[in-house]
Amino acid sequence: MTPPVGRPASPRPARDADLSCEERHEADAGALARVSEALLPVQTVRSLADVFKLLGDPTRVRLVDALTHGERCVCDLAALVGLSESAVSHQLRLLRAARLVRVRRAGRMAFYALDDHHVVGLLHDTRKHVEEESHV
Repeated sequence: MTPPVGRPASPRPARDADLSCEERHEADAGALARVSEALLPVQTVRSLADVFKLLGDPTRVRLVDALTHGERCVCDLAALVGLSESAVSHQLRLLRAARLVRVRRAGRMAFYALDDHHVVGLLHDTRKHVEEESHV
């Protein structure tokens, strides 16, 4: 459609869809650089992903949950989660390698506990997140 005679065509305002990504973010280049500098280092990202992979297994989550209630031996943990002592020992070995649990030996007995309060916080915060009602 052509504008009426005698009236200049008003320029159409640019919409985000008409601009390239570069054009849309040109003013934010400094902010983007600051965010880029603040991102986690690659090795930290890998370590975090490894922890989340470990906790992606329901058996290991149940073991961590059981250990939030205090130190336990393998036979108690096996009874709590309904697995063999051998299966529990295997899972504890993985959790220990990731420094999520620690072991204390008393003679022939081994007692497992969460490594520190951060593990409890991780489980607690994640639980709160999954138990929140959806905000759709």
